This record gives sequence, C-alpha cells and structure tokens, in this order.
Amino acid sequence: MSNTTPKSLVEEILQLREQLHYHNYRYYVLDDPDIPDGEYDRLFQRLKTLEDAHPNEITLDSPTQRVGGVPLKSFQPAQHGQLMLSLDNAFSPHDMAAFNHRVQDRLGQKKEITYICEPKLDGIAINLFYEDGLLIRGATRGDGAIGEDITQNIRTIASIPLKLNGTDWPKKFEVRGEVYMPKADFLALNHLAQAQRKKPFANPRNAAAGSLRQLDAKVTASRKLTMYCYGVGLVEKGTLADKHDEILRQLGNWGFRVNKDIRVVKGLKGCEDYYDQLGKKRQDLPYDIDGIVYKVNEVALQNQLGYVTRAPRWAIARKFPAKEALTLLKGVDFQVGRTGVITPVARLEPVFISGVTVSNATLHNMDEISRLDIRVGDTVVIHRAGDVIPKITGVILSRRPKKTAIIKLPQKCPVCSSEIERDTNEAAAKCTGGLYCSAQKKEAIKHFTSRKALNVDGLGNKLIEQLVDRELVCTIADLYRLSVEQVAQLERMGVKSANNLIAALDASKKTTLERFIYGLGIYEVGEATARSLVAHYHTLDAIISADIQALQCVDDIGPIVAAHIETFFRQTHNREVIASLINQGVQWPEHHANSASLTIKPLKGEVWVLTGTLQNMTRDMAKAKLLQLGAKVTGSVSVKTSMVLAGEKAGSKLIKAKKLGITIMSEEEFQQHLTHWGI
Repeated sequence: MSNTTPKSLVEEILQLREQLHYHNYRYYVLDDPDIPDGEYDRLFQRLKTLEDAHPNEITLDSPTQRVGGVPLKSFQPAQHGQLMLSLDNAFSPHDMAAFNHRVQDRLGQKKEITYICEPKLDGIAINLFYEDGLLIRGATRGDGAIGEDITQNIRTIASIPLKLNGTDWPKKFEVRGEVYMPKADFLALNHLAQAQRKKPFANPRNAAAGSLRQLDAKVTASRKLTMYCYGVGLVEKGTLADKHDEILRQLGNWGFRVNKDIRVVKGLKGCEDYYDQLGKKRQDLPYDIDGIVYKVNEVALQNQLGYVTRAPRWAIARKFPAKEALTLLKGVDFQVGRTGVITPVARLEPVFISGVTVSNATLHNMDEISRLDIRVGDTVVIHRAGDVIPKITGVILSRRPKKTAIIKLPQKCPVCSSEIERDTNEAAAKCTGGLYCSAQKKEAIKHFTSRKALNVDGLGNKLIEQLVDRELVCTIADLYRLSVEQVAQLERMGVKSANNLIAALDASKKTTLERFIYGLGIYEVGEATARSLVAHYHTLDAIISADIQALQCVDDIGPIVAAHIETFFRQTHNREVIASLINQGVQWPEHHANSASLTIKPLKGEVWVLTGTLQNMTRDMAKAKLLQLGAKVTGSVSVKTSMVLAGEKAGSKLIKAKKLGITIMSEEEFQQHLTHWGI
C-alpha cells in the first residue's frame, strides 16, 4: 500500500474488498445473499470512488478490476501445470457394467466401489491457476497440455473468485471447472440478437464458447456466464482431502461454486439409480447437461488405477441419449395456425433421437430458412429437447448434392387458397382469408363475438369450440343460422340456455359500423383504426372500394396497415362472408359526414378520463363521442388530464382528480355539451 494514502482510507479500502468478496461468495456460490442489491451497489461504488482517488491502492484481486479496459489483439498460449484429460464414454448400462468390472478387476477387489456422480454440463472446460490465494491465470483446455490464455475474460465471471476465502489452500494449485450459460440467459441473449437482426447462437454451449473467446472482455462481461468447479490439477505446497467429494467441499469453502446435484453412491446400482433420477429432472435444470460423470471417490484408488493414453481409468462419462442427429430433408409443408400464421414444417427421413422417431421438424419461418440456407435434399442437424417440437439447427453443407430445391413461400394459403401476405419488417407470413379459412375459424369467431366487437352475451370460448368441432359453424355468418334445437344439444346447454344464446345473437345484429369493422379481425386494425375508417368513409362499401393510396389518406393509417386492409377486402371469400352477415340481418345506422366526421374538433388536444357508472349511455358510447370530438381518452388521471367525466359511484380516479384540481364534468353537463356540438 502507498504511504501517500491516509491509513484510515487504506483500512476502509481493505475492509470494502473483504466485504464485497464475502457478498460475492454468498450470492454466486451459496445462492444465499444477505444484503439487498442496492446495498451491494453502494459498497461497490464507494470502493470504486476510493480507488479512483487513490489509484496506487488498486490491486488485481479488487472486485472493481474484473473487466479489463483494452481489447486484446489475440490470445496467447498457456501451458497447464497438469494435463487436462479427456474421458471415455459409456452409452448403455452394459458399458457402465463393463467400466465397473474393469475398476474392480484392476483394484483386485469384489466389494462395491464408492463413486461420486456429477452432472456433465454442456459447457467449456477451463483451468484456473491460483498462487497465494489470488487468481493468476485462466485458460481454455486446448489440446489438454496447452490452451489459450483467457484470463482477462475469466476475470469478468462473477462466480469465479479473484481471491480465495480462508487460508488453508495450497500455495499454488489449479482448479478445473465448466463455464456455461444458463438456459434463461441464453434465451434472453438470442432474443436480443434477433431483435437486432443478428445471427442467434445455436445452443447455450456455443453461446458460452463464443462469449469466452471475445478479444474485448467487456463483451464477455455483458454475457451471463457462470462456472461450476469439478476438480483440481497441479497442487504445490499444500494438501487436499483424500476423497473427491471432500476436495469439492474444500473448493466450495474457498469460494468456488459446486453443483448441488452431485451425489456419492455405492456400486453400479447406485450409479444407475442416479442416472435415472437425473434423467427425469434433466429438462427442468436451469442449465444444459449431456450426461453424467462417474469418478472413483477415493483419491488413493484413483492413483492406483492411473491413466490410459489421455483418459483416467477411474472416471467415465455416461451420455444421455443424443438430442441431435443427422438426417435428410425430403420436403417442406406449410401449415396454417389458428391466427393465420404460415409455418414451414420439414418432412424428414425418419431418425431416432432421445428415444423417439422424428419425421417432422419446425422451420419457424422464412427468415429462419434463409438464415440456415436450407434446401430440400440437404443433410440437416435435428435437435430435440424433451417434449419440445424438434427443430432443424444446421445444415451440413459438405454433403449438399448438386441438385437441391430452394424453399419458397407459397402465394396461396394451403388451406383456403386465399392470398398470403408478409411484411418486409416481419418474419411471419399470414393467410388473409381470416373469415373463411377453416384453420382460423375458431379464433375468428371468438374475436367477432367479443365484447368490443359484436358483443354476443353468453357465447364463451368452450361453446365456440363445440360449435366448430360439431361443424355447426364454419364461418362467423353461420352463427346467425343456428337454431334453438341445435344449440340445446350441446354440452351444458338446455332449451333455456339455447333460447338465451339465440336471443343474444339476434340482439348483436344491431351494431355499429366501427364494431363491425373491428370484429372482422383485419390484421393490425384495432378499435381506433376502425373508428378512423368509418369517420373518413362513412359506409362499408366505400371502405371496401378504397385502394392502398386512398386508405393512406385516413388518419393514422400508413402503407403497411393500408395494404392489410386492401388485401383483406380483395379476397372473394371474405367479401362473401360479409355479404352473408348482412343477409342474415347484421346492420348498423347510417353514418353522415356532419356527425361521424366533424370538420371542427372542439376537444382536439384535450385528454379526458371516464369514471363511474353513466345512466343514459355506456362508457364505450361516451368514449366514442369524445374521440369523434377530437379528445384523447385515457384510463388514468394525471397532471396531463384536461377533464374527468364522472358518473355514479366514481372512486379513486375522482378523488385523485380533485386533489390535482382537474375539472369534473357530470353526465348531465356532458349531454348538454353534446347537444351544443350537434352530436
């Protein structure tokens, strides 16, 4: 420590470092923090402030020094003090039995061997070198003898201690571990990559490997990497426990993360039981594993068994059934989802993965097909995880034949032959036959009869499911052809309930053009857009006849939404369903220019809030009139609120409005204003 720094500050710096090391250990190793994040941040910022003011006091083990400042030009080689060995693999109970027999035979004993069982993380093996309790170097495995020096990146991983706890560690020693990216963080990273139009990682292992090999440590620091330790290498001037599980316990006490699912078992039966138990919970683990590592637990027996080539005789990796396999892409079918989204599905040469024969896999969308550069006839990599639908994760370009077929999005829906549309800014392609397409009919009916559309009271989702499944309703127009007798035969429906539903359907025929347009379910046409269309065109025929250029003259409608509207009404099937609805008696009052589209908007720029129960109109009706007058209607009171329309039993919104001094209007006053404005 420098003599120029006051002793009190030197002591505070040392104390802050010890506190932060302790809290890092509690958070990352024990998963049991005992202070809030805000308090940790306060301690960290205090230490950083002191070190910035007194740079001579900065040491490499300080928690503030995890991220280096200058990117590297390349990685340098790093020699391991002791070889990082590979493991032989076992793929079946027979292989495990043979391994156990070899161990017993070489040791000359028939009694059951004690094994330690460790989840085999699908990550990146690393070697950490410590001297006098401080992290000196971190390296990749490489060829087992020499790896790459990635110390600058290793230091960014918060679960790897820069300084060890306690004092009983060897003077020099190596710790081996697996760096990985948790599943949740991998999904978040890929979600961000897709949002930024960047290529996503194929799996968490690739993400961890790519993050560790960044020349700029700041990039590594931005990725959520962590580590579990699983053993040691070189040990000088110090002693470790004589059993492997006890060595791991020592490492845990010194500040390293040790997997909580590690178990010590007796004999082959114990190994098989552990394999079954971990296999059942594999999909629920927060990280990827591809098997289990079994090790003879007693270090003396490990030494007696020794090594063969570059693998220890005292350990073996039992692999889970493969989650990936290669097969041939024979063709691509396009399926239509319930919301009209078109999904390409690969037809594969059947292949056995994880105990299941896979013959189909999702290709998600056309962007994914382009990203993979996949063609019919390619040899592809199929990935299956648990019960998740198998997907194609890669193409073996070296096996691509001379003749392959490029995959193209069909121009017509494979179910109803309506046009398929796809925005240039969106990955999904959609069928435009929403009112007719049988793949979408349930969702179309649910939307059309919802509260903000035709508002059919008593027609719930389960009832809609029955009507469609029994083929009583194929399009929304069929709702108005239902009879009491047909409805009464459905589950949990009697004559009285059937009569109520038919009455509700009859009542829904009298609606507004805004609700009708909204209920058609045109892509990206919500309530506000439906109101704008009606205010501008006044009649359904005028809206149907408008082209893309004309539609863009409507307030808040741009080229994309205009294209959706024009394409929807261009479909013959959709127009036929609309005509059928009108023939069944669905109607709305005529809209006139002087009422539906005021040339002067007296409330333009004002913000209104509705609260309480209105007696002579619904709140939706009041909202529609306010919007027609140019006001913006919001759901909460703030300093930006211009007026609050309060009905009976108004609650917290009214109280807040009074506190803020906002003008309150009664329903009677509101109706007087409407008369004045000619509405």
